[in-house]
Amino acid sequence: MDRRTSLQWMLAAASAPLGDSALAAAAARKPAVGYGTDPNLIKTYRPGELWPLTFNAIQRRTAAALCALIIPADEHSPSAADLEVHRFIDEWVSAPYPRHRKDRQLIVHGLGWLEREARRRFGKSFAGSREAQQRLICDDICWAARAAPRLAEAARFFARYRDLTAGGFYTTPEGTKDLRFVGNTPSLTFDGPPSEVLQIVGVA
Repeated sequence: MDRRTSLQWMLAAASAPLGDSALAAAAARKPAVGYGTDPNLIKTYRPGELWPLTFNAIQRRTAAALCALIIPADEHSPSAADLEVHRFIDEWVSAPYPRHRKDRQLIVHGLGWLEREARRRFGKSFAGSREAQQRLICDDICWAARAAPRLAEAARFFARYRDLTAGGFYTTPEGTKDLRFVGNTPSLTFDGPPSEVLQIVGVA
């Protein structure tokens, strides 16, 4: 329901007694066209419960392999694929909002390009290729300014996918810990900013 319709309902309810024909007429109007109701923010939704997911099995494997390549596991945290960031990206591109629909087209086409390129170069799927082979492909598109003109669209895909991977990874508990972010954590004391920070901003 849009803002205008909401205000109309509120004004009708405030200005008419219960059961008045004006309120009944407002309630009988055709619902506003939109994305549906807001989700219940205290409920845990299963993948695909809010809207149908986009990736097929091949695309999911390719997406997971690319997530692992962009943010691999290290001594501090698991990889983006280990944290199933590719599932977050699938949810993202499946959402029915304009920006997400635009990303869906870019991401799906980009994953298809990776798969075709891996099979053309190495005779294997992207997920089934060795990490060094995956890197050879991604090195050609990871920097848009240096990508060949024929790879401009693939480079645009990689840049967006990299942003989504980082966004998904660093909003998980493990990714937040990897950033050493300590916000939203209860503390009994507050010692103030470190002296090094105060010196940087010129107030120490």
